[in-house]
Amino acid sequence: MTSPAPLPDLLLEPLARAALTEDLGRAGDITSQAVIPPHATVRARLEARAEGRIAGNDLARLAFRALDPQAQYTAQVLDGADAAKGATVAEISGNARALLSAERVALNFMQRLSGVATATRALVKAVEGTKARIVCTRKTTPGLRVLEKYAVRCGGGVNHRFGLDDGILIKDNHIVAAGGIAPVLKRARAAAGHMVRIEIEVDRLDQLDEALTNGADAILLDNMDPATLREAVKRNAGRAALEASGNVRLDTVRAIAETGVDYISSGAITHSAAALDLALDFES
Repeated sequence: MTSPAPLPDLLLEPLARAALTEDLGRAGDITSQAVIPPHATVRARLEARAEGRIAGNDLARLAFRALDPQAQYTAQVLDGADAAKGATVAEISGNARALLSAERVALNFMQRLSGVATATRALVKAVEGTKARIVCTRKTTPGLRVLEKYAVRCGGGVNHRFGLDDGILIKDNHIVAAGGIAPVLKRARAAAGHMVRIEIEVDRLDQLDEALTNGADAILLDNMDPATLREAVKRNAGRAALEASGNVRLDTVRAIAETGVDYISSGAITHSAAALDLALDFES
């Protein structure tokens, strides 16, 4: 796959610095200060202890350089590429104290983001040959959404909304509060700018019909079984983009994709992804 465009350092640096500030506490790394000579230098390798899709190299680089501006970080496996078990993901050199103090922050970011990318890649591979695309949701770690959505792109997925302000998504509670599908879509259409798309969630076929009649741009088909999804695709006849959501797992996603939906959204790829096992080893 083509690696996604990297996030600018301007966005990443505050996140790396905030994580380092949290870890360094009030007195800094008292262990490294006590046992490592101040000018000692070291070379290290970042190793994949398990196979997976890599994401987060720039955050690791910024974490190390925040404590040692002269630190050298050379990625051997780029973001969006796969690392075999035992592969060297990156080579790092610099001040020993700085590398030790930044190690956990660098690993936390890379393990988390590589885990998201790996979970996304698994779903993307499972639906290969269909037109369905895997998309994420807003079920992200508070404060880290931009990173986790980047990791989804590294895994071959695409992003849903980044926030409440970049698309109208009408959920079941909106429908109840607004008095039904027709009135909620009428109000949304009147308020939306010409660049804003309108998506509405439905969980029954009669609601789908009403949403189509009232001009929804996209329709989220919530917790429908494959037979119902196939009927929804037939009734839609290409009028709106269809997104399937709910019960999306590695063992179910292929059947969902084969119904003909355009998108399959998964919250699990961000909120439940297992961290990829990575380790930093100093060369003796």
